[in-house]
Amino acid sequence: MDWLNVRNQRRTVANIQSCALLAVCLWGVGAVAYDGGAEAQAEIGVLPVQGNVYMLVGADGNVTIQVGEEGVLIVDTLREELSDRLLATIRELSDGPIRYLISTHAHADNTGGNATIAQAGSNIAGGNVLGAIADAGETAKIIAHENVLISMSAAETPLPFAAWPTDTYFTDRKEVFFNGEAVQVLHQPAAHTDGDSIVFFRRSDVISTGDIFLTTHYPYIDRDNGGTYQGIIDALNRIIDLTVPADRQEGGTMVIPGQGRLCDEADVVEYRDMLTIIRDRIRYLLGQGASLREVLDARPTLDYDGRYGADSGSWTTVQFITAIYEEMS
Repeated sequence: MDWLNVRNQRRTVANIQSCALLAVCLWGVGAVAYDGGAEAQAEIGVLPVQGNVYMLVGADGNVTIQVGEEGVLIVDTLREELSDRLLATIRELSDGPIRYLISTHAHADNTGGNATIAQAGSNIAGGNVLGAIADAGETAKIIAHENVLISMSAAETPLPFAAWPTDTYFTDRKEVFFNGEAVQVLHQPAAHTDGDSIVFFRRSDVISTGDIFLTTHYPYIDRDNGGTYQGIIDALNRIIDLTVPADRQEGGTMVIPGQGRLCDEADVVEYRDMLTIIRDRIRYLLGQGASLREVLDARPTLDYDGRYGADSGSWTTVQFITAIYEEMS
């Protein structure tokens, strides 16, 4: 079909020095994986991004941390079994108090370390909540949209109570000022889930996206927890609105994906464009009265499958196309 004749995706290098360092981090993880098997899954690389912000690179996800004189702020905490290694890696960067954890959504591969990391920290009492004052100094605050708390507490196998958010918000954003910069936690409804947050470090000029944006595979649409394909595209557009590129559209605002390499605005634009093209192809086929089988046979993701597709695992290309088809039907 004519719509399959799209130009090759342009590859950008957001920051040559940073990407080179990230490659070293990832090579180290890969090299240990070759020799050490399960032990390699606990390896976590460290990449300085810019300003006060670092990217911690795990085998199946990224963690964002901000460090400074006031302490440490952490975005996402990987799986529970990696929590001790994550804490040790954080302590290699700072021995300051861990004040805040921000959970970008409720999935266990992003919140599994909440209990261990929070209990290693301490919070700053404030606001009008007496409970927060009573508990001041005991654990770090866990910030998330209220839908994250609802999802975690209602799960069939819920995470421990100590992993649940302790400071939720229900509006479009929550803001804290920490380590000399404003940190905005921005709710993006009905995207990867119904509780997604984007975290924007304004002075450092870094955005942590959670699993709204990935460089490793097609986005997972958690329809059981309010996720939608169009919501993911909307969230990517919001990220693009926040980012500002530097010279020749490279660098500038840096973007830390939920999984994969460090990025800039151009990388997010490419990912958004890909998802938009796939959506429009499936919409066209639906307009022609195509069944799900016919849509799958047309292979609307063909020219992107080599980079993002999967024939096996927890989220295959067939599942991805099926989710879009069912949402648009």
